[in-house]
Parts: sequence; structure tokens; C-alpha cells
Amino acid sequence: MDNAKVFKTCSSCGFIWDSLQEFLDDDAVDYAGYQVSFLELETGFFLFNHTCGTTLAVGVDAFHSLYDGPVFLERVVGTDKCPGYCLERMSLEPCPVKCECAFVREIIQVLKPHS
Repeated sequence: MDNAKVFKTCSSCGFIWDSLQEFLDDDAVDYAGYQVSFLELETGFFLFNHTCGTTLAVGVDAFHSLYDGPVFLERVVGTDKCPGYCLERMSLEPCPVKCECAFVREIIQVLKPHS
């Protein structure tokens, strides 16, 4: 198989997801959190638990196509306006603030477990 076409391979069991949609549709994968990178937001990671027992880290940039809204230029992290959701790995809330980081919170709404 051509590795350039593979979306993600499980580092533990070797399972292969050929596309983002295949990964998102797999019931064996559960959203497990977000690891922020304030240096460059797109280098942060979304974390997923696979039923084989491993946690997979996938770069935010791999999910950018799931968001088509505005990306704000101002970052308000650390100010009175910021609710601090990005600092909490397991936080699932969307961010109501017009912040550069808000687009990641919107992608989480797609990734989080459906109840």
C-alpha cells in the first residue's frame, strides 16, 4: 500500500485508516482530548483512544477541512476574555470568544463523542 495515501496507522496494532472520514466513522476510535501548541496552533494534537489500548495523536492540521468558519487573528489566551478551555485537555466546550484558538474548539465539536 502507498503510505502517502494513508491517513493514520495505529502505532500499536498497525491498523490503517485510509482517509479522515474512515477514521471519524470508526467506532473503535474515541476522541480523548486536545494538546494545544500556542507557538503554532496547527501543530497541536487531537488525541484519540483506539480499542487496542493505544492513544493516537493526530495533528490539528489534518482536521482543518472540518471547519469552514472564520479564523480570528487576535489570540486572547491569558486575558480576562479567555475561558481557558484550550488549557484543559479534556474540555469539550466551544469557545464563545473571537480568538485565534476558537476554530480548534469548533473542530472539537465534530470530533467529540456523540451522546
